[in-house]
Amino acid sequence: MLFEGLDLVSALATLAACLVSVTLLLAVSQQLWQLRWAATRDKKTGHWLLQVFSKIFSHEALESYLPKIQLVIQDTLRAWSSHPEAINVYQEAQKLTFRMAIRVLLGFSIPEEDLGHLFEVYQQFVDNVFSLPVDLPFSGYRRGIQARQILQKGLEKAIREKLQCTQGKDYSDALDLLIESSKEHGKEMTMQELKDGTLELIFAAYATTASASTSLIMQLLKHPTVLEKLRDELRAHGILHSGGCPCEGTLRLDTLSGLRYLDCVIKEVMRLFTPISGGYRTVLQTFELDGFQIPKGWSVMYSIRDTHDTAPVFKDVNVFDPDRFSQARSEDKDGRFHYLPFGGGVRTCLGKHLAKLFLKVLAVELASTSRFELATRTFPRITLVPVLHPVDGLSVKFFGLDSNQNKILPETEAMLSATV
Repeated sequence: MLFEGLDLVSALATLAACLVSVTLLLAVSQQLWQLRWAATRDKKTGHWLLQVFSKIFSHEALESYLPKIQLVIQDTLRAWSSHPEAINVYQEAQKLTFRMAIRVLLGFSIPEEDLGHLFEVYQQFVDNVFSLPVDLPFSGYRRGIQARQILQKGLEKAIREKLQCTQGKDYSDALDLLIESSKEHGKEMTMQELKDGTLELIFAAYATTASASTSLIMQLLKHPTVLEKLRDELRAHGILHSGGCPCEGTLRLDTLSGLRYLDCVIKEVMRLFTPISGGYRTVLQTFELDGFQIPKGWSVMYSIRDTHDTAPVFKDVNVFDPDRFSQARSEDKDGRFHYLPFGGGVRTCLGKHLAKLFLKVLAVELASTSRFELATRTFPRITLVPVLHPVDGLSVKFFGLDSNQNKILPETEAMLSATV
């Protein structure tokens, strides 16, 4: 009997879940395909794009992004601390990562009111990515397409304004590098290609970073000893005064790279709370795994979460323990591909260094300038779809460490638009 040894209801539920997953995958694949540049199907152009993204996420580029990332995060934390009620961290983290992508990665000077409207439209677009690809009135697919059209109209306006105003900048953002590199390779990008590329960059920097940011805040709430140990490290490196106030000045990459415990905290967040479940790959050569032959040309999925949960190198896998990544233990160094929050091999996530930089700056600013506490009696459940996040968000009340930090500085917007 087909379901012998299994509960029939459970088996049917599993089958239904598989069918839903496949359907969602097809929907996502179709809609994401529409975001891809047609040129990426050309191997030569694909190689060029890899070179461009290598520049966008290079050490030099990250160093230039860092001051503005810090400003965006500081401004956001001031707003959270000045809010009279608790905030929904996951929703606010989405706004934060969207703002970072617009302001820093793309260098757009969009007024705050317009930026808020653009975020709402973008949220409608994202909410309908996981919809059946059926183009009917009032369908999620139709709403997603309409949101994408509105987004592209707003992005085109921002791109044209950016191209006309190049004064007062001392760094090249991702869009600058994309345009410059295309010219170097004798290719003048069309406005449609620029809009699609811009939307793809926002998409790549948005959901997963918001997920990881929320998980970071949740774990600092759950483990106050970790937060205090992080503050001790900041004091030891002159980032925090002994009294608790942050030292003046912007962060630098070499400063952040010297914060070993901070690095351990970020790694442990990404180990236990990887935003996405896994990835898909095409088999290039037939191989055998645990007695099963996997033919060339098959599509396979690898599970990041299952790998982290079952990897023999990690002790007490369900315990949040940043010290497992310390130099004394180095559990992640005991083998290849046991720890892969950003994938592995030649197809590893190109934006992983920017994501880790953002999380490190957020952790430093949280430890330096904020006091925060859970606004509910218990922590929320976690859901894994479409990315890992708390059900109904995470309700947290933020407090500034002093009255000055409770105020949103009016010059922040001007600082973001000026030279760093």
